[in-house]
Amino acid sequence: MRYIAKFLMWLGGWKYAGALPEEKKAVIISVPHTSNWDFFWGELSFLSQRVPAFILMKKELFFFPLGALLRALRVIPVDRGNKDSQLVSQMAEEFRKRDTMYLCITPEGSRQKRKKWKKGFLVIAQAAGVPVYLGRIDYKAKTCTIGPLFRPTGDPDADMAFIMNTYRDAHPKYPDQFSCGE
Repeated sequence: MRYIAKFLMWLGGWKYAGALPEEKKAVIISVPHTSNWDFFWGELSFLSQRVPAFILMKKELFFFPLGALLRALRVIPVDRGNKDSQLVSQMAEEFRKRDTMYLCITPEGSRQKRKKWKKGFLVIAQAAGVPVYLGRIDYKAKTCTIGPLFRPTGDPDADMAFIMNTYRDAHPKYPDQFSCGE
C-alpha cells in the first residue's frame, strides 16, 4: 500500500513534507478541510509514510461496500447527532490500550465555512494525555505535513485561539469555505 500511495501522490503532483511524529500516541488535526479531496490526500500521505492514523467520519457513510473499505483504512464511524455519545472516553480508552495510535480529526467539523471550530480534539487529547500535531494540507504547494507538536494547556479557548492563528496562512482547496475565526 505504501508504494501505491506514493505513486498516486506523485501522479497528482503531491508530496509529504516535514518530519514524521516522534510521539507514539497523538491526536493529529488536519486543516484546512474544505473538500472531500482532503481525506484522499491526507490518507495517501499517512499510507505513504506508514503512519497508522485512525480517522473519525460520520456513520452515514458506512454503507456497503464503502463501509468495509473505510474500516480497512482505519476509519471509525461517529454518530454526530448523538450528543450523549461516549466518544471522548472511548477514544481515551483506545489510546490507553494501544502502544501506538494517531487519531486524525478535522476541527472545522465540516467542509463548509465555520467561524468556530470544534474543540473535541483538545478534549480527547487532554483525556488521553496525548499531544496534538498541527497537520496541514496545502493545495498551493501540494503538500501534506503532520507537525508541529502542540501540548494542550487545559484552557481550550486559549489553545483554540493559538491553534487557529497558526493556520491564517493556509492554502485550502476552496479558500472561500475556510475560516480561522475572523
